[in-house]
Amino acid sequence: MGLDKGGQSSYLKYVSLVTLTVQNSAVALSMRYARTRAGDMFIASTAVVMAEFVKLLASLCLVYKDEGSLQHLFMAIYTQIWQQKMDTLKVCVPSFIYLVQNNLLYVSASNLDAATYQVTYQMKILTTAMFAVIILRKQLKGTQWIALVLLTAGVALVQLSSSDKGSSGSSEHQNRLLGCVAAISACCCSGFAGIYFEKILKGSDISVWVRNVQLSFLSLPLGVMTAFANDSTSILDKGFFFGYDGYVFYLVVLNAVGGLLVAMVVKYADNILKGFATSLAIVLSTVASVFMFNFVITFQFAVGTALVIGSIFLYSHEPKKPAANPMPVEFHEELSTEHMVS
Repeated sequence: MGLDKGGQSSYLKYVSLVTLTVQNSAVALSMRYARTRAGDMFIASTAVVMAEFVKLLASLCLVYKDEGSLQHLFMAIYTQIWQQKMDTLKVCVPSFIYLVQNNLLYVSASNLDAATYQVTYQMKILTTAMFAVIILRKQLKGTQWIALVLLTAGVALVQLSSSDKGSSGSSEHQNRLLGCVAAISACCCSGFAGIYFEKILKGSDISVWVRNVQLSFLSLPLGVMTAFANDSTSILDKGFFFGYDGYVFYLVVLNAVGGLLVAMVVKYADNILKGFATSLAIVLSTVASVFMFNFVITFQFAVGTALVIGSIFLYSHEPKKPAANPMPVEFHEELSTEHMVS
């Protein structure tokens, strides 16, 4: 027995909530575990390259699904990527920035516990808002400015609590300052790349999946060059796939496909649901960190996390609109609070 329209919509919202929550928390926990477990440590820059390769394959499959045949797939790639060379070259900027961001996230995950990493990475809301104001000339509501102040205060409290020696039982070899700087730098990359990507998407009839093909296609050579520039000695001495096992390949697929999966379900999620999913992911990551990494929750961390979660809801809050007028009304573009392409 099939679901009616209302039932299907409600079902898709719950699917979106679960997907967004699991993906957000799984990435933080999985990356942290991968960088702290025993055994040979894989080279992070090679994992970024492999994630781009998997994302390229997944994006091509999605374009094929949309086009319906291999002939139409190749035609779409030829006409929308090869023939529009200047448009494709514009994507070089976000391609490179996303590469830098993904490498920074591995640095952050290596030096911050999963809970602190998850909370700190919410600063991407602030950086995205700032670049939206500067580049797209968007105006923020008063409540959104207040939310950004609360967000900054919350992250600062979390970072200060993490500097306490007894706040975490994680590795003593980690550099918390480096992890914090890497996380905030990744947020800046995320904000700028997302807004730049939104700017070049305006007025374009190219699908989001073809855009992801462009991103990954350009990211692969840039990623290989970045990997050899940073880790050439390790790669040449130990090999490109040194330290790889089933778990590392799982992490690669999670980073590659997770973002595409979120892009598929996010259209069924409103701002409140996205905020709820992010908040649940923070709570889930924190609780899991207690059991997986002996993380100790301090009062300061709890207050900072509460401020961050509150700021997420406040930033995405949409005040109730007055009763509908029977006369035609103008439609205005809403300010997006998150950019899902990664």
